[in-house]
Order: sequence, then C-alpha cells, then structure tokens
Amino acid sequence: MKSGPQAGRRIAVVLFNLGGPDGQAAVRPFLFNLFRDPAIIQAPFFVRYPVAALISTTRAKSARANYALMGGGSPLLPETEKQARALEAVLAQRLPGDTVKAFVAMRYWDPLTGETAKAVKAWKPDEVVLLPLYPQYSTTTTASSLKAWNKAYRKGPGRTTTLCCYPTADGFVQAHADLIRAEYVKAGSPKPARILFSAHGLPEKVIAAGDPYQRQVEATAAAVVEKLGDILGEGVDWKICYQSRVGPLKWIGPSTDDEVKAAADAGLALVVTPIAFVSEHIETLVELDVEYRELAYEHGGSIYARVPALGVSPAFIDCLGTLVTEAVSSEASQVCGSDRPCPQTRPGARA
Repeated sequence: MKSGPQAGRRIAVVLFNLGGPDGQAAVRPFLFNLFRDPAIIQAPFFVRYPVAALISTTRAKSARANYALMGGGSPLLPETEKQARALEAVLAQRLPGDTVKAFVAMRYWDPLTGETAKAVKAWKPDEVVLLPLYPQYSTTTTASSLKAWNKAYRKGPGRTTTLCCYPTADGFVQAHADLIRAEYVKAGSPKPARILFSAHGLPEKVIAAGDPYQRQVEATAAAVVEKLGDILGEGVDWKICYQSRVGPLKWIGPSTDDEVKAAADAGLALVVTPIAFVSEHIETLVELDVEYRELAYEHGGSIYARVPALGVSPAFIDCLGTLVTEAVSSEASQVCGSDRPCPQTRPGARA
C-alpha cells in the first residue's frame, strides 16, 4: 500500500460496457462489430469477418424490431452516462483534493474504445482506473474490453489500475438485495414464489477453458441470498439461470426460458432479477420484460415481477466509489474482487 493518497491528482475513471445501437441504422453495423470480435467468435480473421457479416445481416431485421420496442435504439449509453455522472459526484466527496472525470468506453458502438482513449490522453491524467461495468469477469466481456483499451491507450499518460471484477462487493450485493425485496413486496409478497437470478449465458466450452464467469455469478447470487433471509424460506425459493443463448453450441444452464416455464407450470409467482446486468438494455427491456413475461403467462403464470437493473442505485454507485478509491491507493496494477484471482488483464507492473 502507498503511504497515503497524494492530493491534486487528475484521475480518469473509464467505465466499460458493450454499447448498443443508437438508432435503427446502427443496428447492423453494431451487430457486425459484436460478432467480428474474436472473444465472441473464436475463429481466424478470414473466417470471422464473413461470418460476422452474415450474422449481422440475417439478424438485423429481428434486432431492429426489438430495438423499436425501446424507441428505436438502445438506452445503454444514456444509462451509463448517468452512472458516470453519479460516480463523479461520489468521488468528488471521497477525493476532495483531486480532480476526477469519468469516461465511457463502449466495445461495439459509440463511443468506441479508441475514441475514449484519445479523450483520456488529451485530458492528461495522473491516474487511470479501468472499471468494467461487468461485475463478474469473463473473457467475452471484461477481457475483450480491456484488450481493446490496452491497444488503444498504449503509451498513454498516467499509471493504470484495473478493477477486474467485484462479484461480491458489499454495496453491489446490498443494492441487488434491496431492489429484489422492494419488487417482491410491490408484487404483494406472493407465496409460493421463486426468485430467478438471470445472467447472460455463455457456451460451455468458454467455461471449460477456465473462464470464471459462471463461478462468479453463483458467488453473487449466494451473497445476495444471504441478505434476503426475511423473504426467503417457506414458500419462497430461488434459482440461477442463463439467458440470451444464440447459435448451435451447447450453453451453460439451466436456461431462463426453461426455468420461467417450469415455475409457471408449477403455479409459482416469479420474481426475475438481472444479476449480471447493471443497466437496462435489450436483454432486460425486451427479453426479460416482454418475451419471458409472455412465456410465463402462456404457461399459466399469474405473477411475473421483474426487478430493475441497478442503474444509479445509491448503494451501487457508492460501491463503485469505494472500489475506485481503493484502486488509487493500491500499488497493484490489477485489483481483483474474487476469492480466486482473475487472469491478468494487463501483463507486468503498473504503467
């Protein structure tokens, strides 16, 4: 640990997320950017590009229809900008002698990582804190975003600290528990009921190769459940499930759609919470709110309550503030919130 934080620093905090199309015309190029990422389609360049072009073309029509349900584009960027401004306000109180600015870097649509890296370089920070808005580490999200950043920010000013994951951070867990409890009470505290912790799925082969994502999702759910003793127990249980499966590969399970059908068939009220998403976007506003809700009712369900994403929940933003404050006081180049260290996302010592 350092002897103590030095005041007067310029601290850049870079928030990473996937991004989303900001209008109907952006849907196909967004999908192309997504599927040409080698972290998503693990194939040589000369195979990956035509496959990305094919998938983005064939899926564009249905994707546009889904984004139309949200007004034509994704709300992810404005949601993330709100989180950035809220985090700046918290850090202004935590680090009153420093100047802190939060930047947003999206992986697959504007503002793309290269654009944000240029903005951070121009700001000339003394410290750079890389903060993925993926609480659970995955090679398909965290590692992909950080790899793009390290390439774009090569030789950039300031020393860099990476916050690779925070699956059981206190404020993050508490924010989930508070929102779940509020939604359950809002639904009338029904019994029998089941809380479904729904996370984005991954192909089994990704997990088999050592990706810690599934283990960290399970750790998050277990930590949240510990704070829900007042509602869990007789008549109320919980399960983890995984959504958004695409393609022919076998994915980790159980799938959210199967669990929704099983709960509805059993006459259980459903409380569904996005445990790995911190912002509202297509997977929450369309998949959870529309598709799975309809599925539950088709199978005889009577109550389907969806817990909001964390957004700018005070407990969550305060947690991010704690993570950043600890990062700038650490000598480590990577600060890991898991019981087992994540893969090194930036080899070597601090920049």
